[in-house]
Amino acid sequence: MLEQLSQELAVLESQALRRRLQVLEEVLPGGRVRLGGQVLLNLSSNDYLGLAQDPRLIKAAQAAAARWGTGAGASRLVVGHLALHEAVEAHLAAFKGTEAAVIFSTGYMANLGVISALVGPGDMVFGDKLNHASIYDGIKLSGAQLLRFPHRDLTRLEDLLQKSPGHRRRLIITDSVFSVDGDLAPLAELVALKERYGVALMIDEAHATGVLGPRGAGLAEALGLTDRVEIHMGTFSKALGSLGGYVAGDRRLIDYLHNRARSFIYSTALAPPVLGAIEAALSIVAREPQRRAYLLEESEKFRWGLMSAGLDTLGSETQIVPVLVRDNGRTLEFAALLRQQGLMAVALRPPTVPPGRARVRFSLSAAHAREDLRRALDTIISTARQMGLGG
Repeated sequence: MLEQLSQELAVLESQALRRRLQVLEEVLPGGRVRLGGQVLLNLSSNDYLGLAQDPRLIKAAQAAAARWGTGAGASRLVVGHLALHEAVEAHLAAFKGTEAAVIFSTGYMANLGVISALVGPGDMVFGDKLNHASIYDGIKLSGAQLLRFPHRDLTRLEDLLQKSPGHRRRLIITDSVFSVDGDLAPLAELVALKERYGVALMIDEAHATGVLGPRGAGLAEALGLTDRVEIHMGTFSKALGSLGGYVAGDRRLIDYLHNRARSFIYSTALAPPVLGAIEAALSIVAREPQRRAYLLEESEKFRWGLMSAGLDTLGSETQIVPVLVRDNGRTLEFAALLRQQGLMAVALRPPTVPPGRARVRFSLSAAHAREDLRRALDTIISTARQMGLGG
């Protein structure tokens, strides 16, 4: 078997698809990291609000560890459900504007748990083609029938809905912010469709939580649609600077997940220091809208600069700004040249993106100074021109 694995790795290498771990030696202020002895402006992190290094989160984590210890000691349904879990979930539900919420160990586990609990054989799931891998893994685990529709193609989705009546449960699932293109789901139209055809809607707000909406609760809040979406999923590991996933919604939904979501039932509860950091982050995000206002303003300028240089940003509308290169090898070359000039930007290749759609993805943070972003933009554009990318 090991020889076969070596052969498969060699094939990945020949296709410029092999991945290797990179060791970050230090995380520095201002959205920088040290890698291989070189200080780089980190344009690949999901720490969208710069909270992962915030002293208030660190202090809250330390206080929770001092009060509750470093681990919960059991799964939530055994003896791992601390008063701290209860308090943070109540805070989260209030933040999301829902009746209740439940925390999972990661966003991946949240998607696996909620989808496999709510649908199964005989049910139908409709998924945007560019949904996150964890959504598709949850659907596969559930045994429900999957119908994928082209990215943001509402006409095709409606056609599928018309042709698939009679199933026990029907569920539409979409990211709200798509993690590899940085564009938004047409959420208002999806809500109208699901209500017209009597199906439920689940949205993954992983890359929107903390960034969009008056209080940072996500795209549903930004559009005033919270009450019209049955299942709100998201994470704390991105803009909220910590770890974990969540599902928020009706109390009956959350009670059901307590009894049927296997990734909740059979996982040790999230550790107290993480919960402390989450609670601090929820308060900061709601109180400090200037962080996301700055992030979205700078993201718009960054996107516009790339587009004005003739680079394809794939319809990005958020802090996630890709530059399409297409060829795997050229994408790796682009990322390597940027790194030589002090920019940490990771190449995304299949299977993360479709074949022929490789790109370098830039993720902006409120921790980045305006001047650093301006210099980064100039460097990206000049390097792209040297490579013959863009117009």
